[in-house]
Amino acid sequence: MTAEALETLLEVQDRDLTIDRLRHRRATLPERAALEQRLGELAERRRAAAEIGARRAELLALEHRLDDEAARLGARIAEVDQRLYSGTVTSPRELQAMQADLEMLRRQRSELEDRELECMEQREAADAQLAAAEAVAGELAGEVERLQAVIAAAEAGIDGEIAAEQAARDALAARVDDPLLRDYEQRRARNQGVGIARLVGTTCQACHLTIPSTEAERIRRAGGGQVASCDNCGAILVP
Repeated sequence: MTAEALETLLEVQDRDLTIDRLRHRRATLPERAALEQRLGELAERRRAAAEIGARRAELLALEHRLDDEAARLGARIAEVDQRLYSGTVTSPRELQAMQADLEMLRRQRSELEDRELECMEQREAADAQLAAAEAVAGELAGEVERLQAVIAAAEAGIDGEIAAEQAARDALAARVDDPLLRDYEQRRARNQGVGIARLVGTTCQACHLTIPSTEAERIRRAGGGQVASCDNCGAILVP
């Protein structure tokens, strides 16, 4: 191992830290939080629209049933009315009974028409609520698509930067012996991304803590001829 290999390894780490920062930036794009919020709002709005739609369907079905019943009563009223005034029935008692039936049928139809009107008003209110909910859902869906496009574009840009940094990192790593590179990567994995650091005076630049002056002097005398590490954080030290 040479001092040059350690210097190259420091460059490898610079690339690794840049890649880490890029990946963190990719994962924490501000638009992601906005997208999650809009997706939640969109799901809630669609649930509300589905509930309104179900209620509207019930009202519409009831409206049709009431209309059909009113139509059947109308046909029955017309039939009784025709018989009442056709002259074919002459018995006063029977005529009186038919008149009573006619009045009852008309009352029933009137009640059905009132219920149908009330149902129609409720259904029209549901129509307006559904249209409003769907309009808002449409706006939210558009915003979701916009945010997804922004995120995709940002990801593509960052991915390009990562690829360039990775290529440069790999070219540097190829100049480092495999055992030293593996040692660095293991230390980096244990030490929150820092596997190698410069020793300035008696201070490790990875953890910014000091090591004994005798140890620092020994590392400097070795001149990079052997792997020395910080007793505090475990990073390889480069004099």
